[in-house]
Formats: sequence, C-alpha cells, structure tokens
Amino acid sequence: MFGHPDPDPIGPGQESVWDYPRPAICEPTPRRIQIIHNNIVLADSTQAWRTLETSHPPTYYIPPADVRLECLEPNAKRSLCEWKGQARYWDVVMDSGRLAGAAWSYPAPTPSFAGIKDHLAFYPDPFDQCLVDGEVITPQPGQFYGGWISQYEAGPFKGGPGSRFW
Repeated sequence: MFGHPDPDPIGPGQESVWDYPRPAICEPTPRRIQIIHNNIVLADSTQAWRTLETSHPPTYYIPPADVRLECLEPNAKRSLCEWKGQARYWDVVMDSGRLAGAAWSYPAPTPSFAGIKDHLAFYPDPFDQCLVDGEVITPQPGQFYGGWISQYEAGPFKGGPGSRFW
C-alpha cells in the first residue's frame, strides 16, 4: 500500500507532522534543546534551528557554540539530502566510549538551508537524554531518520514498519 494513515488528532499546543511541508524547510526555534549523556551536558541551546518535512518529527540543528565540540571527532561517512545537500558525520567521544556517526552537519547546505550551516544535529537514540523544553523526547522510529518526538507533535511518524512509501 502506498498511501499514508490518517493524521492523529491535534491536541492543545501541537502541530501535525502531516501539515509540515514537502519539500522540507528549516526555521529557527525558540525551544531549549539539550543533550545529556553520562551526566555531561553535550549540547544546550535556545538558538537551534529545526527542519520540518511532511510525516517527520522535527530534527534540531544546534549552533557549534552551544555544543561541547571537544567531544566530537570527524567521521568518514557522508550522505546526500535532496534538499539540504551533502552531510558530514561526527563521532561523539566521551569517557564512556565512542558513539560512531551520532551527529551530522552541513558545511555547505543549499541556499534554502543556509541557516543550519555548520550546526550539529544528533540522532537521539544513543544518548541518555535528549530534551525539548525540559521534556525527554522519543526518538523517531527506525534507524535512518533523526527526528525528535515531543508533546508538541502529532503523528503518526514516518520511520516505523510500513511507512517507507509515505
């Protein structure tokens, strides 16, 4: 089946990911974005950007000034997004070990995504806590996407079984 499910009802203060645009866009967000791992604050920002795409929860891009850059090491992995351009990946290295490819950035994004140039996005799965305005988020289903699901989004969300062609 190539259709998508009906959108979930929208609650107070929520946005439906089915109202997000395609092609994707990026915009600044005033929300506080935090990543904490092994009791270390890896990132803490109120200057992040979010990318929005139909059926996906937001992915947050954090300015380098708000990230503990000493915990990042370049990774050889690259990928290409049809809207954002070529991404480079980063390993997060802490006393507890290496989280390979846990972060990515766009050093030369397409003009529509200039706001996220060199900002860092993080897959939420490997970290102890990823928070939006103090709320611990749920990672987007599947292992490919890096969206953060909070109380502010209504789904259903792409990434789980059967959602490949949404």
